[in-house]
Amino acid sequence: MLLKGKETANQIKEEIAKEVEAIVNTGVRAPHLVAILVGEDGASKTYVKNKELACQKVGFSSTLIRLPEETTEEELLNKIEEINNDDSIDGMIVQLPLPKHISENKVTQAIHPAKDVDGFHDVSIGKLTKGQDTFISATPYGIIQLLDRYNIETKGKHCVVIGRSNIVGRPMSILMSRSGNPGNCTVTVCHRHTQNLEAFTKMADILIVAVGIPEFVTGDMVKEGATVIDVGITRVDADNSKGYVLKGDVHFDSAEKVAGYITPVPGGVGPMTIIGLMQNTLKSHQAKFNG
Repeated sequence: MLLKGKETANQIKEEIAKEVEAIVNTGVRAPHLVAILVGEDGASKTYVKNKELACQKVGFSSTLIRLPEETTEEELLNKIEEINNDDSIDGMIVQLPLPKHISENKVTQAIHPAKDVDGFHDVSIGKLTKGQDTFISATPYGIIQLLDRYNIETKGKHCVVIGRSNIVGRPMSILMSRSGNPGNCTVTVCHRHTQNLEAFTKMADILIVAVGIPEFVTGDMVKEGATVIDVGITRVDADNSKGYVLKGDVHFDSAEKVAGYITPVPGGVGPMTIIGLMQNTLKSHQAKFNG
């Protein structure tokens, strides 16, 4: 069965839009999200555009700040500080990847934790690790909601996460092992260098793949009836009008035959990631106006 992230995301957007409408009707301004895009990366432009469209759909104010490729690290950090000090802005994201001369770590740590709606700051990740209320990284947050909306039982299940990034893999493992639902899983974290990886994936009731290698996981690595969450999305050269096709980290055709549930690429995790971002922005706005 397909886990239709796009359809689920549209449902949640309608719910957020109603909430925002109610907020605005009380005389309070709408939530405001700012995105900073440095350079001309094609995929990044697409991602930022999708986030802008989502803001429009739910009634948020949105601002896109475009900076040239040659923007210095200092100039970007100064812009972030300016936004940190602007009370009219609730959330800020800096689209990754950044040009090589700019430190992604410096940039993500420069964003004030109260506006860190991507959930990348050390404070956000630290609070998540301790089970405290915080901004959850947008992709893991979206995945959790997708599992919840499809009523997928996670308690007592074995969840295998392939990938150990601070953006997806690590926070995902924390969320799936936490008390609550979705959660209460036994979690194994693997990666591309794990020996005998198939032995782990074949034990997974829930398999979450975020390794960044197209079609890395094939159907013969998936347990019968497992829930498969494909986080990957890579442009692969193809002889078509676009010049590429989008591939996930899972070989969809073979995995679909054995999986109980599976996310498509595109239309699976991607739209839910944007939902996580929208909900974090709303959360930041509510903290400011509701105390």
